[in-house]
Amino acid sequence: MQRVASVDVYRGFVMLLMMGEVLNLSAVSRALPDSAFWHMLAFNQSHVEWQWFSLHDMIQPSFTFLVGVVLPYSIASRKSKGATFGSLLKHTVKRSVILILLGIFLRSMHADQTYFTFEDTLTQIGLGYTFLVLLAFCKPRTQLITLGVILIGYWLLFAVYPLPDPNFDYRAVGVPPNWPYNMDGFAAHWNKNSNAAWAFDTWFLNLFPREKVFLYNGGGYATLSFIPTLGTMILGLVAGNILRADLEPGKRIRLFLQWGAGLIGIALFFHFIGVNPIVKRIWTPAWTLFSGGICFLFLTAFYWIIDVIRKDRWSFFLKVIGVNSIAAYVIADGGIKTFFQRSLFIHLGADFDQLFGSAYATLVSGALVLLLEWLVLHWMYKKKIFLKI
Repeated sequence: MQRVASVDVYRGFVMLLMMGEVLNLSAVSRALPDSAFWHMLAFNQSHVEWQWFSLHDMIQPSFTFLVGVVLPYSIASRKSKGATFGSLLKHTVKRSVILILLGIFLRSMHADQTYFTFEDTLTQIGLGYTFLVLLAFCKPRTQLITLGVILIGYWLLFAVYPLPDPNFDYRAVGVPPNWPYNMDGFAAHWNKNSNAAWAFDTWFLNLFPREKVFLYNGGGYATLSFIPTLGTMILGLVAGNILRADLEPGKRIRLFLQWGAGLIGIALFFHFIGVNPIVKRIWTPAWTLFSGGICFLFLTAFYWIIDVIRKDRWSFFLKVIGVNSIAAYVIADGGIKTFFQRSLFIHLGADFDQLFGSAYATLVSGALVLLLEWLVLHWMYKKKIFLKI
């Protein structure tokens, strides 16, 4: 089956944002505190503390959204090779389990024992992937009804969970007493480490062997986020169906824009009236809609540039990353990055990163690490080595 080039480039862009963490723009911003430029870049390479979003917060939803986009193509390809529903389902369950275990493995690399956590991107996708594939065989109406049930049900779970009493010890769950990002009123149902998903994890995660009792996640992330994450994948499935449909490019673009603007508008409405805040870390329904809308707009831009007007010469760098996204993820999140960092200091000297001064040290070392990571992916591309699950 012919690949959709814009999807590979979009995925490459997302993975580049993740791999680019090695540049550590926050360190540059701290060294140059009066620079609004570096402050802006640093902000968009960091996750926001709770409400709203940065560019960096769009990595996980984009990666998740694209899982849904490519699924119709993947199923069609396997069917064309004679795959039955049973064989597809067997492969799907296997892939789900591998994604879950790979996510746990990567999070355990620097621990003394297996670190059972389920908020990693790969694990979250794995938890919902089998349901997504089953939905891919359903009618679009069923898919959208399921999306609605997921979002409303997840909203209700938080809304009916009781708010903490006035004597609740926020410090015991990693939240400073006067943390400025805590919300008041009805929106307080979605505050950090005092919500329904946090309560679930204090039970669920302690069922596994742990170095110490789980009390809270420092970032406020939660296992149950896989439920609305499935909603993001369903939105990607909607986009994938539009891409595969027999439509003129202009019609596809109009549909993408309508979906993008509509989802963002609905999410902003719920956010500002206080019904549901936009919080990525617990993947609120408003975040599902808001980030999904942005994903539609990203896909629109890449599709128009790459597949419609075919201005794609610049995109090879991103394509090399995008076609090997699992390899890129492991390189960025695993020990290869650390190996490159150590090797540079061994072979280039302890002060090689001071080339442009101490303020830009992480840019120098990070850029070289990023180049080495890309060269590995380029070698795999040339050798036609593509990691698949």
